Formats: sequence, C-alpha cells, structure tokens
Amino acid sequence: MPDSFKICLDIGGTKILGAVFDENDKIVHRLKKKTKAGGDSAANVEEVIISVVDELIKDADIKKSQIEAIAAGAPGVIDQQNGIILFSPNLPWRDYDICSPIKKKFGAPFFIGNDVNVGVLGEYKYGAAKGYHNVAGFFVGTGMGGGLILNDTLFTGNKFKAAEYGHMILVPDGPKCGCGQRGCLEALSSKQGMSDYIRTQVARGRETMMAEYVVDGVFKSKALKKALEAKDEVAVEAVNRACHYLAIATGNMINTISPDIIVYGGGVMEACGDTFMKKILAEVDLYSMPSIRSTVELKKAALGDDSLLYGGLAMIKDAGK
Repeated sequence: MPDSFKICLDIGGTKILGAVFDENDKIVHRLKKKTKAGGDSAANVEEVIISVVDELIKDADIKKSQIEAIAAGAPGVIDQQNGIILFSPNLPWRDYDICSPIKKKFGAPFFIGNDVNVGVLGEYKYGAAKGYHNVAGFFVGTGMGGGLILNDTLFTGNKFKAAEYGHMILVPDGPKCGCGQRGCLEALSSKQGMSDYIRTQVARGRETMMAEYVVDGVFKSKALKKALEAKDEVAVEAVNRACHYLAIATGNMINTISPDIIVYGGGVMEACGDTFMKKILAEVDLYSMPSIRSTVELKKAALGDDSLLYGGLAMIKDAGK
C-alpha cells in the first residue's frame, strides 16, 4: 500500500498556511501564501484554497490519490459537522458549503472548523495542553479568539457559536468593538485594541516607535516585540492594559469553568508571549477564587503557528475513529 498523507490548512483573510503530514504525523512540507481573499467572492476564496492544496501536492512530490484527508481552520461560525461556513468576519462566506467542492476536486474527505477551536484542539492533542481533560484557550491576534474543550470533547455549543469569550464585556462604557458592543476583551486586548489605544496616544501628541505601524490598521507582532525591548512607553502601556484585561477575563474563565489548564496562543503570544504571561500571572490571582485558581495551570501555547495545522490533523484522526 502506498504511503498516505494528510493536508492541513490555516485559512485567514490575508494568508493561508498549509502543511503535508506523513503517516507518522510529521510535517514533510509546508507552504505559507499571502492572499487577497478577503475582498473577493466566496468562489474565488475557494479557488485560492484549491490552488494552495495543488501546490502542496506538487511541491511535496505526492499523488492526489495518496491524500487521506484534508482539514482546515478558518475564522467565523462554522458548522463543523457538515462543512458549512455560516458566517466569517474576514472572508466573503455566508452559509457557504466549502466542503463539497474540495471533496469533489481532490477525492478526499474534507473537514473544517473555527480557527481558534481548531488551534485549541491542536494544543490539546499535541501541544501545551496534551494530557489535560478540560482546556480553555485565548488566542491573541488581530482579534481575540476562544476555544473550549470540556471532558475531552471540543465544546461548540448551540449552533456552533460557543467560546466567543473575546466578546465578554469587561468595561460596559469602554471602546467600541468590531462586533458592535463596547468594552469587549477583543476591543481592549487584541492587536486591534492595542492599535486603537496607540493611535489615541499618538493623536494626543505622544511619541512612540509604534506610530508608523498603526497608521493603516494593526501593527505586526514583531514590531510590538521590538518596541517592548526598547521600553517604548506607549507600547508598554498598551501591553499593560491588554494584559490587565486578559487577567480579568482569565479570572472569570477560571471561576466559571474551572479548567485544568488555560492556554494562550496566537501571533501576539508567539512574538511576545513571555512578557504577556508574566504580566497576566502577576494579576490573575486578584480576579479568581483561590480555591479554584490553585488547580488551574496557565501556559503559553507550544505549537506557535502550527497550532491550527495540528488541530486539523486531530480533526482528521478523530473522524477516523
């Protein structure tokens, strides 16, 4: 029998990260491709995904017939059972069946789930949360994603809408969030929230090396890391503020769920995680019951950019049981 391979994808509004896994769960080839998917039609996004899979197959020098399955994580509310993207904030998908055309094109099963759910699943199966049974994940990126595993099962809630705790409201009259509410964790602690804070300080005449990075949107995580290393005052304030509200949100999660472990992932944590973890750990005890806090571990995600890829691998393996 010829070797079989699994292809896993991290689909975003501006890039797709893909990897080919062999039978021993090792990545044998990977690809990161910038896209302009966000402004195009759903069909065009589908074409980009197909082109990435085609390129992975070609570059890894394998045959289409050797593909055991394909899996992906993407932003939005996703019917994981049927492969339907109900809504995606950064991609042009509404009630969109992404599963059927991919299966038809490659002749292999296709699985898709919410990106942070899939990322937390990856950390649970292969990363920082391996061996634990109840896991909560905060993924700090342009937005703020959440994922939840309860009693060894990914919890997606009613209509697959669970774990959006990036939108727990911490300051009722706080900054406006992209979701329409005010004072969400995302509006305070994500790259978007920190960028908004930095822009406000620049408008007040304060100098910061972050100014050029937030003119047209959100900063890159590497820029924030450089600013923190240089002890840039505005950058430090933005991070202190972000970590303060992450600590409050973490305390709420500890008191509500009593998980075994809380994992922090995403691009910001990949670049500046040690700084963030130190600040979160310094405050979280103020916002959680001591008797519950004592049994909860807090860790930075271990897989970095590969969290979603390994989560896709986990989806494929779970489907095969």
